[in-house]
Amino acid sequence: MADVNLNIHGKNYSVACDAGQERRVAELGKYVDARLREIAAAGAASNEPHLLVLTSLVLADEIYELRDMVAELRNRTPKVVHEQVETAQRVSEEEELEILAAIEQLASRIDTVAERLQKI
Repeated sequence: MADVNLNIHGKNYSVACDAGQERRVAELGKYVDARLREIAAAGAASNEPHLLVLTSLVLADEIYELRDMVAELRNRTPKVVHEQVETAQRVSEEEELEILAAIEQLASRIDTVAERLQKI
């Protein structure tokens, strides 16, 4: 275990975390402090406990919005992949038809050349 010292809204807090996670915890502490200061600057809270509750609610709201975005992306991803596969198959089918037409033209030319050679 490791300890990280955080300064949030002018107060120091010592937080324990797994070894190697110190940098991440410090970044999270800075983010929480920044959001808390934004809410405090807006004058939305009447006292510090109220400020902490409002900040927690704002952060929870951010989490919920991100969860919704991830869920939407997860729902859309299979559809997008399916559409891309269908497009690739259509292109493949179109290319296949073009190749078959080219082969038929070549076969026709070969037949014409063969007929001419037989006449010689």
